[in-house]
Amino acid sequence: MLKQEENRNEFWSARKLAKVLEYYEYRNFIPVIEKAKIACKKSGHIVEDHFVDIHEMVSIGSGAKRKVTDVKLSRYACYLVVQNGDPTKPVIASGQTYFAIQTRRQELADNAAFQQLKEDEKRLFLRNELREHNKILVDTAQKAGIEATYDFAAFQNHGYKGLYGGLDAKGIHQRKGLKRNQKILDHMGSSELAANLFRATQTEDKIRRDKIKGKTKANQTHFNVGKKVRETIKDLGGTMPEDLPKVEKSADTLRKELNKLSAEGEENE
Repeated sequence: MLKQEENRNEFWSARKLAKVLEYYEYRNFIPVIEKAKIACKKSGHIVEDHFVDIHEMVSIGSGAKRKVTDVKLSRYACYLVVQNGDPTKPVIASGQTYFAIQTRRQELADNAAFQQLKEDEKRLFLRNELREHNKILVDTAQKAGIEATYDFAAFQNHGYKGLYGGLDAKGIHQRKGLKRNQKILDHMGSSELAANLFRATQTEDKIRRDKIKGKTKANQTHFNVGKKVRETIKDLGGTMPEDLPKVEKSADTLRKELNKLSAEGEENE
């Protein structure tokens, strides 16, 4: 399904992707591609850079061939196609998480400034992003029907359980050997923070996109997304988040140290 052009650009065959996503009649997949093109244009990208119409000759038996249409899809195009697919298909749900994670990983990989950051700086960057996205997640969860503080705690634990193989916040805290006053998010390395950021952003997106209402459905959605992120980490050969070591120095301490260094630098100018 994945191919590479001479200039090393990766692309996917729409016809082959259709079969993977369980659209066995290609004609039923075409509307999904068209919706993805619209989303691409609305996001400010040039459609032709990500969706390239092509014609290929395929064998139909007895040595005969016929011309068929296909579309070369970039990684971003695949992401948009999956996002616009039928969410009731389990393979679509898995694909939505996979491409969201891969796209975000690629964005960070392509971001030269991010790559030049040291681990401590990456931690602060991702911790700040997660803090902001959690605010958005809280707002979306409230609109879905989760209003009380204890309800939101349960909602968060469902996400953790999916991502951490059944461990809730308390279980993660114990597994990491953290002290009572230490927050789990403040003692995560950049890889673990990234996994939790994916969990938060994709849960918020799915609840909003699918117009999910009610505590039970919202909780189950958070669990399912967390589980999909976990499965994707496993598929990519990564370390399970509960097995990643805690970071001794908290994000809050790092922030204060960097602010102090910045202030001292300004004084010496």
